[in-house]
Amino acid sequence: MNFGHALAHLRDGQKVTRDGWNGKGMWLALQAPDQHSKMSRPYIYMSTVDGDLVPWVASQSDLLADDWRLA
Repeated sequence: MNFGHALAHLRDGQKVTRDGWNGKGMWLALQAPDQHSKMSRPYIYMSTVDGDLVPWVASQSDLLADDWRLA
C-alpha cells in the first residue's frame, strides 16, 4: 500500500511498517494526546529495532514508497 493508505490505518489505531526498512520489527503508530500528555497534537512514533519508542518524521523515500503494510 502507499503512505496515504498507511496513514489511514494509523488514524484507525493500527500499526504500519515498510518492507523496505532494513531493521526488522520496526513499526509506526499514531499517538493522540490526552489530558496527561505534554504534547497537544497527534504525532507519529516509531518502535525501533531495539524496541525504543521515538518520534518519527517521514523521508521522501517513505512518503513515495508502495511497500507499506500492517504491522
